[in-house]
Amino acid sequence: MTAEPVPDLSPGPGPHGPWPAARPGEGSKAAGLRERKKLATRHALGIAAMRLAVQRGLDNVLVDDIAAEAGVSPRTFSNYFSSKYEAICALAMDRAQQTGAALRKRPEAEPLWDAITHAVLQQYAAADQAPEKDWITGVRLVVSSPVLQGEYLKSNYVMQHVLAEAIAERTGTDAGSDMLPRVIAGAVTAATQVAMERWLFADPPTALTPLIRLALGKLTEILPAAGPRAPAAASA
Repeated sequence: MTAEPVPDLSPGPGPHGPWPAARPGEGSKAAGLRERKKLATRHALGIAAMRLAVQRGLDNVLVDDIAAEAGVSPRTFSNYFSSKYEAICALAMDRAQQTGAALRKRPEAEPLWDAITHAVLQQYAAADQAPEKDWITGVRLVVSSPVLQGEYLKSNYVMQHVLAEAIAERTGTDAGSDMLPRVIAGAVTAATQVAMERWLFADPPTALTPLIRLALGKLTEILPAAGPRAPAAASA
């Protein structure tokens, strides 16, 4: 398997396979230089961790290897992650956060489901081409490892809650007391994961973005449209 650029995918851009399109610091123009450097370092470590795990196998990658690949010291690595497993799943965790931020930036007049679909797909913009078979095989082996399941569950939890908060703001509901935002966020997260699993096991390999679009489209067929709630009519 030859080395190629790694896109940001939760399970990782480049010819080997699609990963999320978001870049560190995107949408945070007000962030200071120091903060942007921290985000860039975290992003580089996440990409290096996933790339090495896919190329060498999860058990054959050490923290020192990841740090060297990213051009930092092992001590710097420890400032960002507690383990190589956390680093490997960092791209998924960051994408979860970015999905909520992307939804908040969608036009207010845009229908909710259109806004959600655009916000999610924005994170996978680099995944519009089918990966090479040997690369996707490596990705599948990495993300199916039992030792990573806990970290990926964390990223799903974060995505559901961040997305629920953004949906609540958009629909004028309360994510703490109203079930609707969390139900929608949970359905969107599940649909994305179903698409991801289909992508991982597709034979021949296929692009991820169309699968996510298809999965989210299924939701629009079965779930009613949700939008800002009208104020309750005053009693006579």
